[in-house]
Amino acid sequence: MAILKEKDKAPLFNGINQEGNVINIKDFIGKKIILYFYPKDNTPGCTAQACNLRDNYNKLIDKGFIVIGISNDSDKSHKNFATKHNLPFHLIADIDKNIVNLYGVYGQKKFMGKEYMGINRTTFIISEKGIIEHIINKVDTKNHTQQIIEILNLK
Repeated sequence: MAILKEKDKAPLFNGINQEGNVINIKDFIGKKIILYFYPKDNTPGCTAQACNLRDNYNKLIDKGFIVIGISNDSDKSHKNFATKHNLPFHLIADIDKNIVNLYGVYGQKKFMGKEYMGINRTTFIISEKGIIEHIINKVDTKNHTQQIIEILNLK
């Protein structure tokens, strides 16, 4: 598992989105990317985060960002999630855990005293040149867009 830090080159990957299309991160070189990893479709925190990004999507697009979400759910699950919540951005299925391992976000978690393996909610902000500018490990699911805007000093 990779341990990425700010200023590292973002690992390249491709995956299937909720529409069944192959999405290759190389296609977005030249654009700023908000790449967010989340544990599971249709859970309270993940829904709050996705809906917050949806509600502020035009603001992010106006600032030049592409938004991509990744979890271990299937493209069919992503399709249902995106349709139910009217999500306008790519959700990539990483069933084999290749991308989450590339980005170092799959690991030990603890909830209600139980330990298990899963995705640690993390957002990577990637520059037009494919460099990781910021990593957000403590994601505020209900106010994630504002968190991103404050970190980047955007207005």
